[in-house]
Amino acid sequence: MNIVIDIPDDLAARLGTDGDIPRRAMEALVLEEFRAGRMTREELKRMLGFEVRNELDGFLKAHHVYEPYGIGDLERERQDLERLGF
Repeated sequence: MNIVIDIPDDLAARLGTDGDIPRRAMEALVLEEFRAGRMTREELKRMLGFEVRNELDGFLKAHHVYEPYGIGDLERERQDLERLGF
């Protein structure tokens, strides 16, 4: 799907014309959808074109998006480490 956004010329000039506006707009959209719970990590990774999890983690951290981490998450990680012999 292609989306067209009309931006007044004076604002477009201030936002920059180096071709990154479409990417920045898409990043803002998918970040908001992720924060709202309408996109999964895997969908976000796919939309952003990231190959590995670390790329997505870095992107989220750079945009101050942190997922909740509770006692259940800690327990699952503890069990995984135990299964691996740590």
